Parts: sequence; structure tokens; C-alpha cells
Amino acid sequence: MNLRTKTCRRWFGGLCLLTAVGMLVAGETVLEGRLSPIAFLSYWSTCFLVTALAATASLLEVAWVRTESRHEQRDLLEETLRKLESEKRRRPSKKR
Repeated sequence: MNLRTKTCRRWFGGLCLLTAVGMLVAGETVLEGRLSPIAFLSYWSTCFLVTALAATASLLEVAWVRTESRHEQRDLLEETLRKLESEKRRRPSKKR
């Protein structure tokens, strides 16, 4: 996977999380009691959606990391087996 793709995914998740935390802090301090009922509902619904987006991004990141790790382990095992086979072919066989 491309390093740029990983970086973009992680930045996206981090920004979603930072936005959700910022909205939570603002909603509990500065905006408490100042929002109309419709604005209150809209604000906290948006905060919930941003939080859900951050959670989804983190779960997808975990899945991508696990998949990438599995592929790297498989590649490493195959490479090791190829090296062992080539070393075995280069050694002279011992007759009993």
C-alpha cells in the first residue's frame, strides 16, 4: 500500500477525532444553555456523526493494518522458503 494513502487515512481519522473532541468540549462549556432546541439537536447530531465517522475510520484502519501485516508475513515466509530451497540446491548432496 502506498505511504501517501496511509498518511491520508490516518490524518482523516485524526482530524475527525479532533473535531469530535473539540465539538464535545465546546458543547459542554461555551455553548451550554445558549443553543435553541433545534440548534441543540443539530449540533449534537453533528457531533455524534463526526464521532461515528472517527470510529469507522479507526476500525477500517485496523482492518487495513491487519490485512497488510498478513500479506507481509506471507511474503516473508515465501521469501524465506525460496532462500532455503536455493541454499539446498547449492549444497552438494551427501551420499550415505
